[in-house]
Amino acid sequence: MPNNGTPATNAGTTQSNEVHVTTQPSILTPIINVNALTPAETEEAVEKAGVTKTQLTGGKAFVSAMFAGAFIGFGALFFLIVTCDPAMTWGPKRFVGGLAFCMGLVLVLCCGAELFTGNSLMASDLAAHRISWPAMLKNWVIVWFGNLAGALVLVTLIAFAGTMGLNDGAVGNTAVATAASKITPDWFTLFFRGILCNILVCLAVRIGFSARSVADKVLGILLPIAGFVAMGFEHCVANMFFLPVGLVSKMLGFGAQAAGADAVTVQGILYNLSAATLGNIVGGAIFVALAYWFVNAKKNATK
Repeated sequence: MPNNGTPATNAGTTQSNEVHVTTQPSILTPIINVNALTPAETEEAVEKAGVTKTQLTGGKAFVSAMFAGAFIGFGALFFLIVTCDPAMTWGPKRFVGGLAFCMGLVLVLCCGAELFTGNSLMASDLAAHRISWPAMLKNWVIVWFGNLAGALVLVTLIAFAGTMGLNDGAVGNTAVATAASKITPDWFTLFFRGILCNILVCLAVRIGFSARSVADKVLGILLPIAGFVAMGFEHCVANMFFLPVGLVSKMLGFGAQAAGADAVTVQGILYNLSAATLGNIVGGAIFVALAYWFVNAKKNATK
């Protein structure tokens, strides 16, 4: 019988107010490293990306390259719009125009696209025996023509949009003058400007690979890209936009008084692209890709 209002319990059992908690396995918090990759780690990332590029189907590589051609074209158009202001002096105009052009590579690196000049870094994969000559050359050819197609699509859209008529036609006049300035120099001058250009572009791409965040990528590429534009170097993919848009602007009646406007022809475009493309390959593949592969391969060997 219960005594003094105390609840009864079953014989042989005891009451307990203890709460039993089932413990779960502890989950370790991942360590987030905010430091950029080391040069050796960056080289590994570049080479892994190069292998992945050779595994793309031809169609996917071409469409991705079209994106890159259009992205660089947008940056080039931004450059034309900024630099058409006659009130700006030469130095500041080149610097601000170079910063505007950076938008193109920002889109390529952050949104993902196949850029011919950046793909010259695949030469390090070739040296490391990760890919073959045919695989690399196939990628380069597909991406080069994909970049050209993307740039030409953008030129067509811009022509119908009337963009060259902005600022009372100053954008169209600047487009013709810019194209002429890229065609009138002799072939070897353009070739060496192409070498210097892609040294800076590929260094900027390596900075993008070493970055831990989108902000790192954007900030890291600004000065190398703005620098090559301000210095007047030749980027074949940018010229796939600059030169055709200059020719279209000339056909629309802009830039008649620009120096060297008569040189802005289809033949002049091919003349520039041949020199700029070969120069870009030498600058990116030899002076950056193979050089960094050699440095990091020697480090790995000593370890």
